[in-house]
Amino acid sequence: MSQPASHLWPGVPLALGSAILFGASAPISKLLLGAMDPWLLAGVLYLGAGLGLGLVYFARAASGLGRREAPLRRADLPWLVAVILFGGVLGPLLLVFGLSLTSAASGSLLLNLEGLMTMGIAWLVFRENVDRRLLLGAAAILAGAVVLSWQGRDASFDIGGLLIAGACLAWGIDNNLTRKLSSADPIQIATIKGLAAGATNLALALLLGAQLPAASILAAGGLAGFLGIGVSLVMFMLALRHLGTARTGAYFSLAPFIGALISLMVFQEALTVQFAVAGVLMAVGLWLHLAERHEHEHIHELLEHEHAHVHDAHHQHAHDGPATEPHSHRHRHGELRHAHPHYPDLHHRHRHR
Repeated sequence: MSQPASHLWPGVPLALGSAILFGASAPISKLLLGAMDPWLLAGVLYLGAGLGLGLVYFARAASGLGRREAPLRRADLPWLVAVILFGGVLGPLLLVFGLSLTSAASGSLLLNLEGLMTMGIAWLVFRENVDRRLLLGAAAILAGAVVLSWQGRDASFDIGGLLIAGACLAWGIDNNLTRKLSSADPIQIATIKGLAAGATNLALALLLGAQLPAASILAAGGLAGFLGIGVSLVMFMLALRHLGTARTGAYFSLAPFIGALISLMVFQEALTVQFAVAGVLMAVGLWLHLAERHEHEHIHELLEHEHAHVHDAHHQHAHDGPATEPHSHRHRHGELRHAHPHYPDLHHRHRHR
């Protein structure tokens, strides 16, 4: 999308909101694991996300608000299938088997690879622009996550660790492929992903002998999934429109710290030096990213696409009648040369020398 008065808005708040919701779901999931099989919990969380967002989707459509977002097109379906496969099925599957074959200490540390995979693929494969400040900020955030998850024991990289690394790679691919869909309706996409991934994981868990817990436990898991996975994913996709994948992934890497902070407050856990050091590292990384200012003269080439937008500096086109803001329709951008602070968003995906 375009950059309004502040180039940080609304992308950064959306990315941080996504991290907060996902991070908050971790201590809740930890409680639910005492009453539910891990694989079954994954299915319940995703299914709760899909069902909850499905209700939002149909309620929004009934009110007429759904016309503000671009619907999924046939050309989007291969990307959607890939996102569901990598992020909703392959990632959780590799994680479950990996955790069963390695130590908890190794698993906690290796899960930090997701942020590294996401940023690495965005920078190396999709050529998002990066500078020294961004690299230092991302390194500080990831270092904070590693410090936070360190359990004082040596981490081993066995077959289980390899599977967890594979899960992180799958989620890194998922995050980057999701950018291909970020111009379309995020609620529709997250609903489909939640229902497909939830049904698959739930069916596999039941086939392997998992037992359904009490209805109240299922409801709690569904609500946690709706907020921590569903709403979080919608906010993540909206952030992708404004920030690109690498920056959104960096902000999202704050989720483990947020989860630990909530656990500290809710469960009255002791404040440790480890937590404080992780907090300082992540604060430094967050500041480096917030202080970024990427600005240069750039050329927008001819482009035709569809997404929710307002009539701003990048959208100067006429309508047959009055148009509500924001609104969605297929529109054409003429060639435009200008300079302003920007991120690799929907309108700034140019390469840098």
